[in-house]
Amino acid sequence: MAAPSENMLDFETELNEMSGGAFTQNHLQIIQNLTKAFREQDFRANAEKTVFQNLVKVLTQLSDEIRALDQQSPAAESMRLRLQLTAECFRSQRNAAVQCARNQCLMRDLGFIPVSLTVLEALPGLQVENAAWPIEALRCGIQFLGNLAVGNQVCKDDIWKHCFPRLFLDLLDHGDEKTAAYASMVLYTCLDEHKVQQLVQNREHQELAMRVISLCQRQPELDWAVLIVTQHFLKSSALVETMFVGLEHQERVTLLELITAQLGEEEEGAVEGCRVPPRLARFLASHFQERCKVVLSLASQSAPDEEALTVMRLLDLLCEMTSDHKKLMFLQDHPDLLETTVELLREVHAVGKASRNVFTVVQDFSAGGAGPASHPAVSFKAHLVRLIGNLCHAHTDNQNKVREMDGLALILDNCNIDSNNPFISQWAVFAIRILLEHNRENQEMVRALERRGVADDSALRDMGFRLEERDGTLLLKPLRRDH
Repeated sequence: MAAPSENMLDFETELNEMSGGAFTQNHLQIIQNLTKAFREQDFRANAEKTVFQNLVKVLTQLSDEIRALDQQSPAAESMRLRLQLTAECFRSQRNAAVQCARNQCLMRDLGFIPVSLTVLEALPGLQVENAAWPIEALRCGIQFLGNLAVGNQVCKDDIWKHCFPRLFLDLLDHGDEKTAAYASMVLYTCLDEHKVQQLVQNREHQELAMRVISLCQRQPELDWAVLIVTQHFLKSSALVETMFVGLEHQERVTLLELITAQLGEEEEGAVEGCRVPPRLARFLASHFQERCKVVLSLASQSAPDEEALTVMRLLDLLCEMTSDHKKLMFLQDHPDLLETTVELLREVHAVGKASRNVFTVVQDFSAGGAGPASHPAVSFKAHLVRLIGNLCHAHTDNQNKVREMDGLALILDNCNIDSNNPFISQWAVFAIRILLEHNRENQEMVRALERRGVADDSALRDMGFRLEERDGTLLLKPLRRDH
C-alpha cells in the first residue's frame, strides 16, 4: 500500500484535473478512492489543505451543473453521473470529518457548509428518472453535516445559522425516513440552551419544534428525535407549553408519553433530579383541570374523542408525577386539583351507573366480555382513584378535603372488581389506607358509613383486607386465612 504522502500527491493532481472539465466515470472512481482513503486515521490527520480546496471546487461545479441541468431536462445518464459524484463527494467529506477537529474547521473555513447546503436544497426538487439517485446524495450530505458538527461548537453554530429554521423544517418532513432521521441527528447535535430559546420566539421557530414531535409520532423508534425532546425541549417549559397548545391531539399524546418515559428513567436512577420543570408540571395539571370533563362524552360515543384520549394520557402522567417524585409533590397543593379529580370520579361513576357504557362496572373477563383492551377509556376510573391516593399521601388537608366532599364512600364504592378497570380494587384499597392514616376524623367517617350500611367491608375482604377497630381507631388490616 502506498504511503499517505504518495496518495496525497495523487489525489491533489487528480482532483485538480477534475475541476473545470466534463465529468466522466473515471472521475467517480477518483472520488471513491478518496472516500476510502479518508477512512484511515493517518490519512485524515495528514490530509493537505490543497486536497480540500480541490474537493470543494469539484462540489461547487457539481452544484452549478445539477441546478442548470435540471432546468434543461438533461439525459438520464448525465444527471445520474452527477448525482453519483455528488453523493461520493459527501461521503469523502463525511469520512474526513470523523474525530478530526482540524479537518472540520478546515472544511468550514473553505466554505464546504454553504456549498453543501446549496446542493441539499436543490436535491429534493429534482425531476429525475430514478427517485433513488437524489435521495442517496441527500442522505450522504446530511451525514456530512452531522459529522462536521460533532464536538465542534464553531461548526455547530455555522450549520445552525445556515439551516435554521427552513432547511431543518424541510428535511424533518421529508418522505424518506432515513433522510428525516439523519436530519434529526444534525438538529440534536447543533442544539443547546440558547438555540432552544430561539424556538420560542416566533411561530415558524415553534413549527420546527412541533415538527420534531410529529417525527416522534411517525417514527417512535427514532432515538435522535426522542433525544431532542427529552434532553433539549423539556428543559424549556415555555417551549413545551407553546408546543402543546399548537399540536394535534395525537401528537400531544406522543409528547405526554415521552414525558412519562423520562419519569420512568428517573425512578430507575438513570438521571439525577427531575427532568420535568415545576412550571411545566403546573401547566399540565391546569390543562387537565380545564379539559378533563370531555371524557364524559365517551359514554355516548362509539368512537373515542381525540381530546378525551389526550386527557386520559394526561391523567396517566399526573399519576406518575405524584408517585413519590419529591420535586413534583407540590402538585398536592395545586389549586383545586384534588377537588377536580374527586368530582370527576363521582361524575364518571354516576354516568356508568345511569346506563351501560364504557364507564359501567363489568365483571366479565371471558373472551367475549368487555375485556381490558376493548376501549381506550379502560382504567380511567382506576387512575382517578390512584391520583386521589397520591394527592392525599401524608397530606392531612387533602385527606380532610376528600372526607368533606363525601369522597370516602365514593372510593369504597369502587372497591369492586371491574374488568373495565383492572386493579381498581387494589388502587381503592391503597387510597383508603392513605386516607385513614393518622386521620381520626376519616376513620370515624368510615366507621359511621359501615354502621349505616352505606359501605361495608365485603369488597375489602374479597381483596384480602378487613376493617378493624382498635383503641378507638379504625385500621385497614390484612385478612387472616382463618377469616
